[in-house]
Amino acid sequence: MQVRELIDTARIPGGDELRLYRRGSDFIIVIGGNELMNSRMSGSEEALAVMSCDRLRNPDEAHLLIGGYGMGFTLRAALLALGPKARVTVAELVPAIIDWARRPMAELAAGCLDDPRVELVIDDVAAAIRAGRGRYDAILLDVDNGPDGLVRQANDGIYSAAGLASAKAALRPGGVLAIWSAAPDPRFTRRLITAGFRVDEVTVRARSNGKGPRHTIWFAR
Repeated sequence: MQVRELIDTARIPGGDELRLYRRGSDFIIVIGGNELMNSRMSGSEEALAVMSCDRLRNPDEAHLLIGGYGMGFTLRAALLALGPKARVTVAELVPAIIDWARRPMAELAAGCLDDPRVELVIDDVAAAIRAGRGRYDAILLDVDNGPDGLVRQANDGIYSAAGLASAKAALRPGGVLAIWSAAPDPRFTRRLITAGFRVDEVTVRARSNGKGPRHTIWFAR
């Protein structure tokens, strides 16, 4: 049995401690007793990008906002789906996440942060949303395990009525707000509808081979 080795820790501003583990060739990011990310389970994070790009009017020249970086699955999938004139802004609150991508997980990152289409912003994605009125064709959010502030309490504001109104204002006409969740949440679906979005709720598997736990993605126009 392979031993889980602690590689590093990082404090989330206004939140708890993240722990990066390695088990064999796999990486795991944990907060408290919750596993946030596992490099063996990339399917639903990739689907977040691919299905969002499928809903864009012009993916060849679109501008996406991704929050946060995680293990880069969503960013890499988006770059493959977008054209050479597209732009992707990545908002990551925890600088250590980017350090991990460039050091212990460099092979997994595969140089995606150095793609000329990528702009990296070390900041709260909520701030990037507030500053981006009418700027984005899609906003892709995977900063918690669902529409609540698991990683830090302040993230609750992203999923509130005010936070959804801010996201709506940051989107161009026909733009897409996509939110990843480990489980369905009917109350949040109703909140999206009340906020004036047309909602498509999709269930996807955690693994890219179509196996593993079922995760939920909301695509809200």
